[in-house]
Amino acid sequence: MGHTEEVLNEVRRQIDAHPEPLAEARVRLALVRSKAIAFPGARRTYTSGSIPQQTFIHPVGDGDGGVVLDRRAYPELGPDGDNETPKAVTEDMCAHLGPAIRETYPKARCRTSKRGPKLFFGEPVDGQDPTVDMVMALPRKDGAGLWIPNLHTNTWEASHPERHVELFTAGSPSLRRTRRRVIRLLKGWNKQFTEPGFSSHNLSVWAWEFVEPGMGLTTALRTVLAKAASRVESGTATPDPAKVSKNVQLLIARSAAARRLRAAADAVAEAIENDQDRDAVLSALARVFFDYVDDPAPSSLASKAAILRQGKPITTTALGLQGVAVTIPSTRAYGDGVIDG
Repeated sequence: MGHTEEVLNEVRRQIDAHPEPLAEARVRLALVRSKAIAFPGARRTYTSGSIPQQTFIHPVGDGDGGVVLDRRAYPELGPDGDNETPKAVTEDMCAHLGPAIRETYPKARCRTSKRGPKLFFGEPVDGQDPTVDMVMALPRKDGAGLWIPNLHTNTWEASHPERHVELFTAGSPSLRRTRRRVIRLLKGWNKQFTEPGFSSHNLSVWAWEFVEPGMGLTTALRTVLAKAASRVESGTATPDPAKVSKNVQLLIARSAAARRLRAAADAVAEAIENDQDRDAVLSALARVFFDYVDDPAPSSLASKAAILRQGKPITTTALGLQGVAVTIPSTRAYGDGVIDG
């Protein structure tokens, strides 16, 4: 094992989800699914996202799942019915889930996110309080996948979350293991920025596209970053791998996204080129995983530039300037509305 893989494994140990909150997230998602299936007209439930894909990182956030409604019970809902919007049925589901979940978690509350009810539990485990997002879904009459809500616009959108899980967990055991590890590293890299540039789904799609059988961790990470950078630089869109949804969207301006990806790709390539020199590897990877790796010999200019690139609260003294420190807090939203509690 070279120094690059050694350091990346050290980063992984910091990034990977802790066992207790991860287990709790699974328990909470299973509980919400068991209560959601009792909702009038519910046909089945499913899991999606990080839990079945095994790509949760620390701290553990939300467990994703969905409940598919029987069209016979809701013939008016969605584009295949009378185009009735999702707001009312989502509110009904939240009113159903809140009291049901409080039988086990007395402080639980149900709010709404973009795709449906979001359950908050009020009982931290290891300092983390995993939530559950439960997507309200309808079968599509003339196409694959599901209709899922966009509660920001009170409309329905086509998606195939179950197919995504199938694709992202396909392949040989070694390919799946490398893909999972790359996704978790990418998530850790992305969340260091005050304004993350990419959704977890976007990073998972790139890993599914670009990680190939036989690749080791270092080559796979470099390949995903480099190929994603080239795609974004060229202005080429990333299509939905299930061929159901619209193209995957970036969270920041394309130019900024391209710069981040290219800088990370170049730094990982530099680490690989100097694989026998641990200090050189640390210096290169510190530019990528700046929350997890300390540069053993940072230059004054490079370290100041790194601080600015991170987009985090800074002080004038950190930049070698005099004066009062300036703090720019980040903003993060929770649910859009409170339906229950």
